[in-house]
Amino acid sequence: MNVIPANSAKSWLIQRLAGLFLLVFTVSASGCGYNEVIDRDEDVKAAWAEVQNQYKRRADLVPNLVKVVKGAGQFEQDTLTKVVEARSKVGSLKVDASTIEDPAKLKEFEQAQGQLSSALSRLMVVVERYPELKATDAYRDLQAQIEGTENRIAVARKRYIEDVAEYNKVVQRFPTSIGASMRGRKERPTFQGSAELEKAPDVNL
Repeated sequence: MNVIPANSAKSWLIQRLAGLFLLVFTVSASGCGYNEVIDRDEDVKAAWAEVQNQYKRRADLVPNLVKVVKGAGQFEQDTLTKVVEARSKVGSLKVDASTIEDPAKLKEFEQAQGQLSSALSRLMVVVERYPELKATDAYRDLQAQIEGTENRIAVARKRYIEDVAEYNKVVQRFPTSIGASMRGRKERPTFQGSAELEKAPDVNL
């Protein structure tokens, strides 16, 4: 009769218990939405990265736009100054992973971007008074790029708002709220306005 050594029996028992614990944890995590929280969290991060990318693309176009407009000679200096200042404020913001977790930081980001949107919108309106500037290839090219970027910003913002809404539902609803708690996740703030509302209203020419 073979006798199983005590140490081997103990090791076997520990392995079985560990396997059973892992199985129970996996089933429980799945049932409480642990994995769903991870999926929605990654969706939000990806959407935020796209928002940042499109806003950065717009900011990178501003210096060339200002340079081209300055060439118009008597162009309104106040309008240019506001664009430059708004661009500078956007560039000075510290944007990192904590931005989408902190309502104050996200609001500051949105307000700064909104000011740049308004300044650019005002500049585009004022350019209407300078037909020679409007006719240059350099200005037309930059105008098209900025308008295209504004559209992409609107799309990126919309996707971000939607993904945050889905993420917040998962965080708040039972039983997925359990999975969120296990990962230390809570509701995230979102944008308060639309990209279109950031733009300044048209002025009389």
